[in-house]
Amino acid sequence: MLEAVNLECVRGERRLFRGVGFELAEGTLLEVVGPNGSGKTSLLRMVCGLLAPAAGEILWRGEPIRAAAEEFRGQLAYLGHLNGIKDDLTGVENLVFSETMAGGGATPRAARDALARLGLAGFEDLPTRVLSQGQKRRVALARLAFRERCRLWVLDEPFVALDAAAVRLVADLIANQADSGGIVLLTTHQEVDVPVRTRRTLRLGAA
Repeated sequence: MLEAVNLECVRGERRLFRGVGFELAEGTLLEVVGPNGSGKTSLLRMVCGLLAPAAGEILWRGEPIRAAAEEFRGQLAYLGHLNGIKDDLTGVENLVFSETMAGGGATPRAARDALARLGLAGFEDLPTRVLSQGQKRRVALARLAFRERCRLWVLDEPFVALDAAAVRLVADLIANQADSGGIVLLTTHQEVDVPVRTRRTLRLGAA
């Protein structure tokens, strides 16, 4: 479903990587690893169509993502390393707002259920500015509950700031998505056991 062909990334005067390629079928988790500055986030942004490669191409179901723009965006869920939440809004309000902006819809009840899945029951109505960094990250990750229909998840450091219990919850969420036929790309500096049938690793930069 997703293919990258001879990708090259240049930032400023520096080449981060070149000749990067992969083919991912349904139900695959691809973990992108490498030292800081090796281009992990840049690669994920390329896959999402947010950054143009210096060379190479990304294909979705055999078609360049530029040509398949509307269909591709409808199948994509992207979570960057920044949470992208509003401190003055509660967790429920943040989810309802983000889903409205994304063109979907989330009722307050559905938002509460999504937050509860991420272990935030009892914290849904607090302004997110009073939450810990780990709790804020959970609010951001709760958006994935509304993205289960998307066939491609691209997650930049989804486990950052999370405690062990939250890591397990997110790992199970990712595993369920892959097991239902989705593709998941993620970056992480942590060793996390995600129980999927097909798991691959792409290493950028020096070992």
